[in-house]
Amino acid sequence: MNILVTNDDGFMARGIKQLAGALKEVSGCRVVVVAPETEMSTTSHSLTLNRPLRCVKKGPHVYAVNGTPVDCVYMAVAAVFKGNPDLIFSGINHGANLGDDIHYSGTVAAAIEGGIRGIPSVAVSQFVVKKFNGQMAAAFAKRLLIFFKKHGLPQGLVLNVNVPESAKSFDYEITKMGKRDYGDPVVNKTDPRGRPYYWVGGSQYKFFDIKGSDCNAVVAGKISLTPLNINMTCHVGSKAMKHWRV
Repeated sequence: MNILVTNDDGFMARGIKQLAGALKEVSGCRVVVVAPETEMSTTSHSLTLNRPLRCVKKGPHVYAVNGTPVDCVYMAVAAVFKGNPDLIFSGINHGANLGDDIHYSGTVAAAIEGGIRGIPSVAVSQFVVKKFNGQMAAAFAKRLLIFFKKHGLPQGLVLNVNVPESAKSFDYEITKMGKRDYGDPVVNKTDPRGRPYYWVGGSQYKFFDIKGSDCNAVVAGKISLTPLNINMTCHVGSKAMKHWRV
């Protein structure tokens, strides 16, 4: 079983090393890391089209790409595996990817790219408040891999997994995408020369209380497993639009 491991925190990040190490413990699996050479968080589904990409071997079964997480999936398929791997694990992200984070996350985008290609893919993120420790997330990813090997996977499945910082067991919940409150995401400051500048990106972890959501599960101390659709068609909207007469 050929497994691609990638992330958006870079090939040297602690989380990806923990993830790859845990997956390697499952017999019959070839685990290959193809990840960005530097941190590429919140790059979403961006591709690099205006310059060449390089995929450089950094060690046994470890490659660094000078691009985004989605670029890494492209490079893995084209230059490393020379075809589709059997499975993609993306992570362990240093921070949660809950609710609307899904739209911004490079970690989740890499898994979605796998889904677009028909490759079953899992994004794994660790909720962090005090200090990152991906040990529980890595162990749960290993359990998922063992389960997948035994029972198989639907083609193109994309699974977004979030592990709470307080998790003491593998208690999990199948969830839906929740809603995160970022607060005021733009900070306006003035530099020493009197010129305005802006910092974009909220840092607060506040969530809307939505029953059955990934946010609620993690707040309750449970691991959330959220299956994601690749096809973004709004079927409710499509049904309503049939009555339009524009």
